[in-house]
Amino acid sequence: MHRARQHAATQTRERRHRLAHEAARLMAEGGIRDYHQAKLKAAARLDIHDDASLPRNAEIEDALREYQRLFAGADHGAHLRQRREAALRAMEFLGQFAPRLCGPVLDGTADANSPVQLQVHSDDADAVQRYFDEHGIPAELRTRRLRLDRERVLDVPVWVFSAEDLTFDTAVLPYDALRQPPLSAIDEKPIRRASVAQLREVLAEAEMAGYLQLG
Repeated sequence: MHRARQHAATQTRERRHRLAHEAARLMAEGGIRDYHQAKLKAAARLDIHDDASLPRNAEIEDALREYQRLFAGADHGAHLRQRREAALRAMEFLGQFAPRLCGPVLDGTADANSPVQLQVHSDDADAVQRYFDEHGIPAELRTRRLRLDRERVLDVPVWVFSAEDLTFDTAVLPYDALRQPPLSAIDEKPIRRASVAQLREVLAEAEMAGYLQLG
C-alpha cells in the first residue's frame, strides 16, 4: 500500500513537471499571457486531466525562466533591457504619480511581445487621464481587478498607450497601495515592484553582470 502511494505521488510530480514546462513553452512561443490559460492548454495537449497534476503558477514561472535561459539567449536579454530602459523613461515622465514597475519586465520573464506594466498612484483616478491629455498622449482605458489582500478586491483603471514601439500598461491605484502593494496573481504574495531608483539599480546590476560574462 505504501509503495503504491509513493508510486502515485511520483507520477503526479512527473506530470506536474511536464505540465509546467509545456505551459512555459506555450507562453514563450505562443504569446499566452495568462498562467491559468497556459496551464489548461498544456493539460489538453498532454491529455492530463487530474487536478492534482496541475502545477502552481510559480512552478510555471520557474519553468519559463529556464526555457528562456536555454532557448532565448542573447535575444531575451536585449528585449528585457530595451523594455527596462523604456520603463525608466516612462516612469520619469510619470514621476508625480509615484510610478512602480512590475510584471514580466521587472521579474525577467518578458519576451518580444510583453507590455511594460506600470502602476501609478493617485486618489484622483482622472488625474492620469488629464496628464496624458495635456501631453497629447492617446491612451485606451481598460479595467483590471486586483486583489488588495485576502479579503478585498478593487477594479482599477488601466491606461494602455504606445511609445518607442512598445506597449505600456499603466494601472492607477490609490495612494494607500504605495504602502501595501496588491497581491500577485502568481503566488498571492505582495507583488514585486520597483521605483525609479530601484530600477536604475536593476539596470546597473544587469550591465555589470554582462561585463563580467564578457570578461
